[in-house]
Amino acid sequence: MAWMAWTWPTAAFFAVIAALLILFTFLAIKRPETPRVGILGIETTRGDRLFITLLASAFLNLAWLGFGIAPQPYALLACLVLAAGVFRFV
Repeated sequence: MAWMAWTWPTAAFFAVIAALLILFTFLAIKRPETPRVGILGIETTRGDRLFITLLASAFLNLAWLGFGIAPQPYALLACLVLAAGVFRFV
């Protein structure tokens, strides 16, 4: 894999995504859930909310970089707040 510049942050990012997918698979097996309707008015499961969170976090980070709001590590805090809101209200 010499064609890609693997750095610790890049490896950590992919490791966290893999760990989340494994965790959510384990939760789906051990504690199945029924879909619920949140503020979007659509039925969502844990996996759907994870997907919405990851997609919204990507756009939030792109906007953070584009507008130069603050140092990039602060975007992680914003993403965590976003994730808490999505899992609570969506």
